[in-house]
Amino acid sequence: MAMMTMRGIFAVTALVGVAACAQPQQLSVEKAWVRLAAVKGGPAAGYFTIHGGPSDATLINVTTDVAIRSEMHESMSAGGVSSMKPIARVEIPAKTDVVFAPGGRHVMLFDVNPGIKPGERTITFTLTFADGTRILQNAAVVGAGDTGTK
Repeated sequence: MAMMTMRGIFAVTALVGVAACAQPQQLSVEKAWVRLAAVKGGPAAGYFTIHGGPSDATLINVTTDVAIRSEMHESMSAGGVSSMKPIARVEIPAKTDVVFAPGGRHVMLFDVNPGIKPGERTITFTLTFADGTRILQNAAVVGAGDTGTK
């Protein structure tokens, strides 16, 4: 009888483990950070990683209450010349990570509150998706020469 009970417990535990693994990953954001401008009054830049959920999503806006204006941008290099252009939307394929990082996609933050200093606090990004989903994500603040978070 004890053996049947142990087998039953094992079977239920295994089923619960499989069910937990089968749950779809939710759309989420992590590793957010902001690099302040090197020049007073210049724009700061924001970075983060978006983890795609069970279905495709489209990021359409990123804002923070410590900047007057924000724009999504993408950096590129061609023929040894670097440039940057604004982007209106970023597709987030299901179950795929999309990274905003130096040298690639990023968020430009214009007219950042001058009271924001490196290491003193975090700021909050609001990421808005085409379906109306909004995700709030805290971001560490680093100085102009810092490489951000790992």
